[in-house]
Amino acid sequence: MTTLKPTKGRLLIAEPSILNDNSFKRSIVLLTEHTDKNTVGFILNRPLPYTVNDLIPEIDCNFTVFQGGPVEQDNLYFVHNVPDLIPNSIEVANGIYWGGNFESLKALLINKLIKSNEIRFFLGYSGWGSNQLNSELTTNSWFISENDFPNIFATDNETIWKNKLLQKGGKYKLWANAPSDINLN
Repeated sequence: MTTLKPTKGRLLIAEPSILNDNSFKRSIVLLTEHTDKNTVGFILNRPLPYTVNDLIPEIDCNFTVFQGGPVEQDNLYFVHNVPDLIPNSIEVANGIYWGGNFESLKALLINKLIKSNEIRFFLGYSGWGSNQLNSELTTNSWFISENDFPNIFATDNETIWKNKLLQKGGKYKLWANAPSDINLN
């Protein structure tokens, strides 16, 4: 079996062995940057009880905000698939873009010209220093997967981790159906 390497656009899937890690258990992280010096990504399946409007009252937008990770949780980030509408976006991979001109985005949101399945907002991000992620991969905290979702912004937060485990197969099929709190098993 070929083991994928971390690369922009791929998904970092939490191994079942890190069920006691409250920051990352059952998480799927979209990698938006990976170099020899650092790795950055955003947790895709951790919705928060906030909307964009809760955080920026002048923007009447009810799009859910997600927990991007444990780093800089007081900053709002966004990933999208509409670079033609948001100038200065950074291409991640396969039609996925990170950031861009916030004033342009603000106008799009106010005028309701962008849909929730075109963008995702995050408080904070997930980050790893030089060789930190490689070390975590070696200790089986994560596995890497291609992003094979037709639209990553329209995935079901409740089942995305389970579906990736089922797709991997083998021993992962057992963990896919385990309860979130293994004490309930």
